[in-house]
Amino acid sequence: MCGIAGLVSSDHLESDAPRRAVRMRDVIAHRGPDDCGMYFDGRAALGHRRLSIVDLRNGQQPLSNEGGDVWVVFNGEIYNHADVRRDLEARGHRYRTKSDTETIVHAYEEWGDDCVVRFNGMFAFALWDEPRRRLLLARDRLGIKPLYWARRDDILLFGSEIKAILASDLIEPEARLSALPEILGTRATAGADTLYDGIFKVLPGHRLVFQDGAVRTTQYWDVPVGEHRPRSRSADVAAEFKAMLEESVRLQLMSDVPLGVFLSGGLDSSAIAATMTQLRGEPIEAFSVAFEERAFSELEYSRTVANAIGARAHEVVVDEADFFDALPKLVWHEDEPIAYPSSVPLYFVSALAREHVKVVLTGEGSDELLAGYGRYPRITWNWRAAQLYDRTVPGPIRSAIAERLIPSLPEHLARYARRSFLNDRSPEGMVFDSFGSVPLAEQQALFSPAMRDLVRAEHPYAGSLAYFERPPDGSTLLDRLLYADIKTYLVELLMKQDQMSMAASIESRVPFLDHHLVEFAARLPDSWKLSGRSTKRVLRKAMASVLPEAILNRPKMGFPVPLGSWTRGRWNAVVSDVLLDRRSRERGIIDTQAVSALLERHAAGAIDATDRIWSLLNLEIWFRTFIDRGGVQTLAEPRTSYSDAHSLAEV
Repeated sequence: MCGIAGLVSSDHLESDAPRRAVRMRDVIAHRGPDDCGMYFDGRAALGHRRLSIVDLRNGQQPLSNEGGDVWVVFNGEIYNHADVRRDLEARGHRYRTKSDTETIVHAYEEWGDDCVVRFNGMFAFALWDEPRRRLLLARDRLGIKPLYWARRDDILLFGSEIKAILASDLIEPEARLSALPEILGTRATAGADTLYDGIFKVLPGHRLVFQDGAVRTTQYWDVPVGEHRPRSRSADVAAEFKAMLEESVRLQLMSDVPLGVFLSGGLDSSAIAATMTQLRGEPIEAFSVAFEERAFSELEYSRTVANAIGARAHEVVVDEADFFDALPKLVWHEDEPIAYPSSVPLYFVSALAREHVKVVLTGEGSDELLAGYGRYPRITWNWRAAQLYDRTVPGPIRSAIAERLIPSLPEHLARYARRSFLNDRSPEGMVFDSFGSVPLAEQQALFSPAMRDLVRAEHPYAGSLAYFERPPDGSTLLDRLLYADIKTYLVELLMKQDQMSMAASIESRVPFLDHHLVEFAARLPDSWKLSGRSTKRVLRKAMASVLPEAILNRPKMGFPVPLGSWTRGRWNAVVSDVLLDRRSRERGIIDTQAVSALLERHAAGAIDATDRIWSLLNLEIWFRTFIDRGGVQTLAEPRTSYSDAHSLAEV
């Protein structure tokens, strides 16, 4: 894993371009502390930071073909590069290194832009074809590796992280305020847009070409949604899934440096850890993280798995001071507001792993392939209930329930009812808003009046809804849910995985997202994923003879964080310092009186506003870090009570 950055002109670059490119490259030095490189030819400046994993001696980048007129910078791993190399050598190509990077160059020479379909791996690369004055940007099928771009006049800029583009000083950091309802609702932006005006993602499974001043994007892969395979014997399906998972893990053990695994003790990471152990035939290094509060610790489960497979277990315990002390720095690493509190412990376990290995395998991706989240049975139940409700209950009664009964309920019941079929029965409401961090109605109460007017222009869930509606006729509701999550929710989780691990200079790999395995899972009938309230049926059956019963059928915890109790105690004052001070008031985004009341009621235990507090806190830290150009922020030391913070914020 590495970091890439650069700029290309359709005409020529100014003399200061190399200095700009060096700044872009070095602001992401954490992605590649082992080495760095630069290529410049007057029209292109390509920068690279290297974390040495494969071909430690000769894998430096940028790397060119034999003629020195095609250059590439690359982040990721091509797991099947040895097979592709044999094919290319048979066609006359000659290699100078053993690295997978060189395979990209020769594959482009042989197959052009379609070279990407030959690769099995996680990748983001920029390839400069100097004779044709042509830049190719490409991102892997699932979006495991990040890649961003922006344009300034006749210059296209790219980078593994948004901060690399900002470091060029050619792009001003401006917030795209219209995206705030989507950020607060789904925690991320669907599609190519980011929270920055004029900075975009290269989408998973897409290529971008910049040539003669024009930008053209094409999609080269998609999930085969709705293409259900014929029914097969239960034992055959589980055996085939298990064999494909084993092959994916085998490929991803490719490394010239030590490897380990992130082990939570959940089904997914345990399956990866057990498979690694079987393939390696020796104890593996396993890394786990927990909080001091016992209710938020999975260590007993991770220890059960580590003991069962004979792993060398390493653990780190995080307390609330660790959490809040690290948060501002991690917002800087994330480039956008951190979507999930679990990003913070992920950073700590990455830092622990970096003391022992350079590469870890993780269980990310299984839930989106195999319907592992509790919301899937909830949505499918609500969907069926909504159809029955609309057929049997007269419209005036439905309106009275939504408009008069629900608002009169106690807060906890009203919030549940608003997220059920009794309220909004549209796909936007039942699939997205019902599970949003800050549902739209609650956002309207927290935004300032001016902000409410600004964000009403576009529907915040339009991008996510487009993915939900894209699968062809014949697709099931679960097909649509999983497809939308793979295109949105999973992409954000993968960014969390990438940026938190790279903050600690460690490479993370995701065997469940081998595209062959993804295609296999997508074609399975619903019953192999979700059966009643039982999730991930095919994985449980495949691992039945491998993992302990206590792991196979344990409830999913989902990396819980005790943020609710922390922000009811002395950290409520710290949050108040951030959200209610002069800078926040002058920003004019939130209604400070409404937020003050929210914090007070949360502290008193009258409501659970954990998600709302987390989202608003991260948003304000992001504004100060990037839009205000304040750099990494610091949080105040916690005081003893909400009333102390409240009185200070009013000064």
